[in-house]
Amino acid sequence: MKDKLISILERFNKVKDMLSDPEVACDINKFRDVSIEYKQLTPLAETSTKYLKILDDIAGNKELIADSTTDPDLKDMAQEEINELVVERDQLELDLRVLLIPRDPNDAKNCIVEIRGGIGGDEAGIFAGDLYRMYLKYAERNNFKTEVIDFSESERGGFKEITFSMSGEEVFSKMKFESGVHRVQRVPETESSGRLHTSAATVAVLPEAEDVDIEIAEADLRVDIFRAGGKGGQNVNKVETAVRMVHVPTGIVVKCQEERSQLKNRAKAMKVLRSRLYELELKNQQAAISSSRKSMVKSGDRSEKIRTYNYPQNRVTDHRLEGESKNYSLREVVQGDFDRIIENLKIAERAEILKQGTV
Repeated sequence: MKDKLISILERFNKVKDMLSDPEVACDINKFRDVSIEYKQLTPLAETSTKYLKILDDIAGNKELIADSTTDPDLKDMAQEEINELVVERDQLELDLRVLLIPRDPNDAKNCIVEIRGGIGGDEAGIFAGDLYRMYLKYAERNNFKTEVIDFSESERGGFKEITFSMSGEEVFSKMKFESGVHRVQRVPETESSGRLHTSAATVAVLPEAEDVDIEIAEADLRVDIFRAGGKGGQNVNKVETAVRMVHVPTGIVVKCQEERSQLKNRAKAMKVLRSRLYELELKNQQAAISSSRKSMVKSGDRSEKIRTYNYPQNRVTDHRLEGESKNYSLREVVQGDFDRIIENLKIAERAEILKQGTV
């Protein structure tokens, strides 16, 4: 481990020097990437520095004890210090094991969020709308920016489906845990007899792919232009500005009609298409590597029920967690206050990795 930590500190110092390099400072993208790496390496570098110093101190005290000319009282003091240092060393080793867990390379990316009403008819569409508003409030709490890309409204309110982007610092690292089936238990406004219903909506969170991640050939695209439907201004429903984009090799279809400009709608549609192709490529890579990690903590499987929102009991249950950490106040969660859930899922993910001995 010592050699690995020394190598990490060398990289950290190199990255630190790069931040003051005029050539890096003049390149916005490079400076951003270097700044992100510096921020990610800082806690690991600080802990490594403490750990390596303790190793040196322990070695120094052992040499002192082994020296036949050392005063006996001084040897006793050195041994006491070793005992204290060993306790601190062991704790730092545990901390380092967590810090050395390979980081998801997509964590720093922005994301595309797709919400679709599932089983439950009109109530599922209403619940999809509730989830969308919950994420808007969560974004506001975390200073994330959201932008609607496409939506289809439900007849009784809410959405059949809605797609939007979310951008900000480390967005995907938090939102990736939201992928899956969200279930709601409540008496719907559409239910006259007061009977409790169970409905569901699916959430898919995709890392936003950049141009360098996925290349899309023009020959592989079919682009249709049409008039936007639904509510809109005096221009949006009269001029052909909506864009439907088909990726012919995969059959993936993306639609965007939110903007009054055809070019802007095309750019948004391309952003979603690139992210879906990136997600598809990631899934293929993961399947090719292995299926050894069966934990659903962050797999993003849209068929997996991850959370239940129980309105009569004012309780949200995250089914990926256990014990006291699985239940939360529904009133707080629907207001976008679910950072504790995300943090506990991150802890569970790290514990699963450590248990499997992959670090």
